[in-house]
Amino acid sequence: MALRQKVRGTLPILLRSLKRDNRKPPSLQLPSLRRAFSLYDQINLIDKVPDEQLIFQEYDETGFKVTGVKYEGSLLCVGNLLLSWSPKKFSEITPDSLSLFQILRPVPEILILGCGKYIQPVGTELQRFIRSTGMKYEAVDSRNAASTYNILNEEGRIVAAALLPYGVSS
Repeated sequence: MALRQKVRGTLPILLRSLKRDNRKPPSLQLPSLRRAFSLYDQINLIDKVPDEQLIFQEYDETGFKVTGVKYEGSLLCVGNLLLSWSPKKFSEITPDSLSLFQILRPVPEILILGCGKYIQPVGTELQRFIRSTGMKYEAVDSRNAASTYNILNEEGRIVAAALLPYGVSS
């Protein structure tokens, strides 16, 4: 009970200090998948995105904004499932960090590896592991990984993404 009262007392102070802290790193928007104008608007399937579908909207040095919610750190996405993910740099991406894909069914057709700011080469052990699960993979910078995930997910394809924040450079 005393703890609850202490929390009630400190919560307003914390909220006021957060409101005063105006330092906000720049957040960059991902390009929209929706076209502004097209002669083919009658067949544009991407305009009607279901509400429950994950969409990467923004990224910054520390995380991503997905369907209106800001997430800090690395993320693992499968279809419309979003998980916090432990690797902080590309060298920490190992078969153990992707072990979820050994039991996941249905198996995604592709795993998009978001390497951070720059594309990184995928080691042979990790390549073998990804292929052993039945997936293909693509390693790109995290900005392009998020955009590719959006497109493939909106097409209804079974896709997975393992994304490091854009600020990660090695």
